[in-house]
Amino acid sequence: MRSDDQQPTPGTTPTTPPTPAPAPTTPYYFKAGPVASRFNAVVGWLARHGVSLMGSAELSVRGRKSGAMQRIPVNPYRHDGEQYLVSARGHSQWVRNMRVAGGGELRVGRKVRRFTAAELPDDQKVAVLRGYLDKWGWEVNQYFQGVTAASSDEELAAAAADHPVFRITITA
Repeated sequence: MRSDDQQPTPGTTPTTPPTPAPAPTTPYYFKAGPVASRFNAVVGWLARHGVSLMGSAELSVRGRKSGAMQRIPVNPYRHDGEQYLVSARGHSQWVRNMRVAGGGELRVGRKVRRFTAAELPDDQKVAVLRGYLDKWGWEVNQYFQGVTAASSDEELAAAAADHPVFRITITA
C-alpha cells in the first residue's frame, strides 16, 4: 500500500495544510471626515469661482451609475511635462468613476479643460508619487500611512497600489 493511500488511524483526524488567508477584497479608501468634507466643499467652491489654491481645481467626472457629473476638488500635478491626478485617499468614488468614464473636466472659474485619462500601472508611479508628496504632502501625508516624499523608492512602490494615478491629456 502506498503512503498516500493510507487511511487515518481511527480516533485521529487527518492533517491538512492551512489555507492561505484570502487577499483583501476592498481596496484602500480613506473616507473624508466632517472637517475634511467641509474643507473640500470650500476648496471646490473657490475653484468654481475662479480661485485656485496652489493649483487646485474642481474635477467633474461622469458617475458610473447615475450618469450625472460628480464634482470634487483635486490637486493636478505636473511631472516631466505631463499632468497627473493622484488619489491621495485611495480607490475613492471619483477614481472608480474615472476608470469607467475615461476622462472628465478640470475647472477653475470659467476656464474648463476637458481631458482624457489613462491610469498608470503601479510600477510607473514612484516618481509621480514622490513629486506629488513633495508638493502636496503638507495636505495629504496623513493618507499615505507614513510614506512621504523622503521615503525610499521601495516604500513608495509598496504604497503605489493604494493610490491610483491618472495621466491626463487635455483635449479642449
